[in-house]
Amino acid sequence: MLNGLSKKSAAEFSFLLAIPTMFAASAKDLFEFEGTISNDQWTMIGVGFVVAFLTAIVAVKWFVKLLEKHGFTGFGWYRIAIGVLFLLFALGQL
Repeated sequence: MLNGLSKKSAAEFSFLLAIPTMFAASAKDLFEFEGTISNDQWTMIGVGFVVAFLTAIVAVKWFVKLLEKHGFTGFGWYRIAIGVLFLLFALGQL
């Protein structure tokens, strides 16, 4: 957004940046288990990949519509609240 992008474009860009990271992490995990994955497991991995991809598309479209309608303020407060809860949990306060 500092470069003049709209909220929608900034959100879409951030989601697009996640794709190579998730792909690399998945590829690393698959290479670590090379030779120990059966054909049935490859089928399950493939089905899981397709379902996760389709679910991600739906979630991203929904989130972008939400941002267009309400902006980043609610999302920011939500993330702050989740962060505080996580810190309290990590410190043993919850």
